[in-house]
Amino acid sequence: MSHDQTRVQEHGGGPAVVTYAVGHGSTAFRVEHYDLDLTYRVRTNRLAGTATLSVRTNVALDTLSLDLAHLSVHGVTVQGADLARHRHRAGRLVLRLAQVVPEGAALVVTVRYGGTPRPVASPWGPLGWEELADGVVVASQPTGAPSWFPCNDHPSDKATYRTALTVENPYRVAAHGRLVDRRPRAGSTTWVYEETRPTSSYLATVYIGRYEEVELAAGPVRQTALVPPTMRAVARLRLADHHRMMSLFTRLFGPYPYDAYTLVVTPDVLEIPLEAQGMSIFGVNHLAGVPDDERLVPHELAHQWFGNSVSVASWQHIWLNEGFACYAEWLWSEHSGGPTAGALAATWRERLARRPQDLVLADPGYVAMFDDRVYKRGALTLHALRSLTGDDFFFDLVRAWTSRHGHGVAATADFRALAAERAVATGGPGLADVVSACLDAWLEQTALPVLPALPALPPAGARSVTR
Repeated sequence: MSHDQTRVQEHGGGPAVVTYAVGHGSTAFRVEHYDLDLTYRVRTNRLAGTATLSVRTNVALDTLSLDLAHLSVHGVTVQGADLARHRHRAGRLVLRLAQVVPEGAALVVTVRYGGTPRPVASPWGPLGWEELADGVVVASQPTGAPSWFPCNDHPSDKATYRTALTVENPYRVAAHGRLVDRRPRAGSTTWVYEETRPTSSYLATVYIGRYEEVELAAGPVRQTALVPPTMRAVARLRLADHHRMMSLFTRLFGPYPYDAYTLVVTPDVLEIPLEAQGMSIFGVNHLAGVPDDERLVPHELAHQWFGNSVSVASWQHIWLNEGFACYAEWLWSEHSGGPTAGALAATWRERLARRPQDLVLADPGYVAMFDDRVYKRGALTLHALRSLTGDDFFFDLVRAWTSRHGHGVAATADFRALAAERAVATGGPGLADVVSACLDAWLEQTALPVLPALPALPPAGARSVTR
């Protein structure tokens, strides 16, 4: 299906908006805070919850549409407006208000719900809440968040969170944010996490299992792994260089955007790892020492800057997440004694040249947005820009990107505008024209460009920017 054919229009109580997430999310309102009070029974896979959403309207409206899949709604209340009725059907919880509320109105929506959570179907497989052999993972990107709480499931709608989850002992709960309370009871424990940084719904998560904590490093931020007890030694071995990786990325990308970073390693085999806010989830297979899997650790760490802190305004711009994360793999390879970024770029450019030339990176289409070509061509775009402009310009641009748009949302046009702005300041209109032509070719055209010639090697004895 062509990228033009995958666009749909969706109504959320306001004007129609174009979105890549078919049937999910609305820009007619935003959620400023989620308060989730949940109880989960691991053995029976039963979830009961109360979600309290602090909502602010972006337009005048009389309808709010939330995303909630498979679970049953037991009751809804609204403060700040009169609720006429609600309907829950096909994954959408539609609230009809008795009157139109104006733009900027503050509402508090409380939803009581429960049932047997299960993943949400998608073109890329099941997403969201998933039972393991002995526990749970939540991997929601891009549309799995409604599998466990009612939300406005749009990547640009970033909110703060309080997540309280009660599970039977001896299970441990890990969630995005900081652990602020732990309340043991007879046979169960309530774990309370608070996330004060703006978070997209697909990055909200909980992990439940029999985990032990392994400290990987105390700086530049605390880095820990939650692993099954039998994997403590393996985790220490496979993640021994994690502090070096974090130090490199904070130097190249700017300060780490959160207070800490946690890697969760399940005892189960997972197809792919996935990032969450301040966290990443890996399967036991990803720490098996397979060379191709080692690249996944820097990939997921880089998402904390690219995707989590700087989030996409819509899924159309997914290359901004995945291109940077893929390029981080190449940068870590270069830093740690593996193939250089230039060598990896040349290899992948050759491989992509053998693939169909029918993808526009800046607008790949809904179904194709996780195509591997988006990842690799995104990384090649960044390497081409680095090759043309040099390391000083390129990494200054990257740090400016994470600083200007950190904890917010951005689009391809924002990246191009910042690159042009810094090019003019650095080299005048001539450099700006070079940068614009480079980005035009890699982002807007289907044909795969030729990589620019690599910049001159540094003088003998000089160190690469990644070393």
